[in-house]
Amino acid sequence: MTHNFHTPSFPLSQFITGFVYYKGYTAVHSIDRFLPNGNVEIIINLTDEPRYIYDSHTLAKSSEYKKLWISGIRERFINIPSGNGAEMFIIEFKKGMAQPFLGMPLTEVSGRVVEGELVLNKVFSELRERLLEQDSSAAMFKLAEAMLLQQFQNKLSVNTFVDFAISCILANPAGTTIKNIAGKAGYSSKHLINIFSNHTGVSPKSFLRIMRFQKAIQDIETTGAISWVSLAHDCGYYDQAHLIANFKEFSGFTPLEYMQAKGGAWLNYVPVG
Repeated sequence: MTHNFHTPSFPLSQFITGFVYYKGYTAVHSIDRFLPNGNVEIIINLTDEPRYIYDSHTLAKSSEYKKLWISGIRERFINIPSGNGAEMFIIEFKKGMAQPFLGMPLTEVSGRVVEGELVLNKVFSELRERLLEQDSSAAMFKLAEAMLLQQFQNKLSVNTFVDFAISCILANPAGTTIKNIAGKAGYSSKHLINIFSNHTGVSPKSFLRIMRFQKAIQDIETTGAISWVSLAHDCGYYDQAHLIANFKEFSGFTPLEYMQAKGGAWLNYVPVG
């Protein structure tokens, strides 16, 4: 399997976590449950084979995507192909930093996977065609960086408030409150919600809940003998019942069911079919 990652240079590095290229992945399962992680991604399919989203209950194919698509921030899991036979180039945006590349509020794509040709700048379709001409992932990374910088360099302005709010939440999802963030920023709650939602796709409260869930699954990943009461407290939940309810909302599993189902899969991916 080929799985390469590249972090672009400044100023793109302020907005993009990295480019990912993978090919040749094999798995014994065909469908993954992909959990909410707070990210926005543009996925470029480098094959002619379409990819699908599968029904949450029946696992039947429900949506088809062909050349490229954008995956907005989500508060529910989706079921996607495991990656068998795929060749993909993925643009992973930093949390809250995709807006300059979309030219529209992120609420337009939140909770959705949308065909790129419907909502994205044409440079992404052009990028796909150029990527198909490259003979290495290194050449792909260089090309993507050059094309995105040329197209968007005049729009790459960081919203300092959104950056501050997200940094506070990521640094301490268990202890941060939206009231504290608003107070430090000097904004009213309504103004805070509008700015934050336009840049992330969800309200500050929803984003905080996603990040608390993420802390929970990361702690499960790294902790040996788990005390559910301690885990709930450490992740900012009122009690164990609150943890379980939130976990089921985001993943469809209780924490124990998640541990049993996950196996050796990557973080945020659970084999389901």
